[in-house]
Amino acid sequence: QIKYKKEENGILTVTLNWPKKKNALSPLGLLELWYAVDHAEKDKQVKVMILTGCEEAGAFSSGGYFSQKMLEEIPEQYRTEIDLRDMASKRLCLKFWDFFKPVISVINGFAVGGGFTLPVICSDLVYMAENAWWALFFIKRAVMSDFATTVLLPLMIGFNKAKELLYFGDRMTAQDAEKLGL
Repeated sequence: QIKYKKEENGILTVTLNWPKKKNALSPLGLLELWYAVDHAEKDKQVKVMILTGCEEAGAFSSGGYFSQKMLEEIPEQYRTEIDLRDMASKRLCLKFWDFFKPVISVINGFAVGGGFTLPVICSDLVYMAENAWWALFFIKRAVMSDFATTVLLPLMIGFNKAKELLYFGDRMTAQDAEKLGL
C-alpha cells in the first residue's frame, strides 16, 4: 500500500498508494510504512524522506481503514507482526520519533484522521497544496485521535485551538494550517 523510491541523490519518496481507498491507512499499510522508515534508517545513502499520497487518489490519506475482512487482506507472513490492539499506531509513531533523518510531508489532497495526525506528529516539515485540506474527523467517527495527537497537538498550537479541532472535526484549509504553524 506504499511505494518506496530512492534516488541517487539520497532523496527517498514514500508514497501512500491505495487509490481505491483514498490512500487509507490500514494495519498492513502502517506496517509497510514502519518497514519503509526502518529501511531508510539503516540505508546510509538516504538523506531525507518525503512522505506523500499518490495523485490518483486525490488525497494524501483518508485516515484509518478497518473492516471485518481486514485480517483476510493481510498476507499470512505478516499477520503476527500486526497488533490490532495498537490502533493508535504507537509502534509506527515511536519509529518516526527515533528516525534521525528529516521527514518532509507533502499534503497533495485531503488528509483526514490519521492522514492529519501522521504528518503533523511524525514530520519535520509539512507542505500543503493550496487546495488541500485537513480535518480531525475522529469525533465524527466516535473514535479517539491517534499518533499521540491529544498530547502533542495542544503543545504545538495551544490547548484551546487543539480542543476546537478535536471537538468539532471541522475542515481546515492549507491557509488555516499555515496560520496555526502546522
